[in-house]
Amino acid sequence: MMDSIPPKVQNQIAQFQQLTQQIQMVTSQKIQLEAQVRELDKTIQELEKTPSESVVYKNVGSLLLQVKDKPNLLTELKEQKETTDVRVKTLERQDKHLRERHSSLQEQITHALQGPGAAAPPKPDTGGE
Repeated sequence: MMDSIPPKVQNQIAQFQQLTQQIQMVTSQKIQLEAQVRELDKTIQELEKTPSESVVYKNVGSLLLQVKDKPNLLTELKEQKETTDVRVKTLERQDKHLRERHSSLQEQITHALQGPGAAAPPKPDTGGE
């Protein structure tokens, strides 16, 4: 089957498959980061609700450490959320670009495999000769 396909089209098919994998990878990363943003958002909301005299702990690796400076922790979490939001937006732009390229390649491959004569659909038979 692949022997009858021109090398240029075979190359396009390989690029198409690569783009498909890249789209899946970017989508997966984006989903993970969006979950992180939601988790950070909930954490920030809960931390803002707690009274200033409350004891607060921070997860550092496999340890929980008591935080003495709650406002500093809140600032740190907000900055982390902002950074993660920027990364999500970057992945969204990357995803959009990859999908556009993917769609374009799909059209090129389809057109190349159909051949020049198959581009126009057959005219319907009206029955009147």
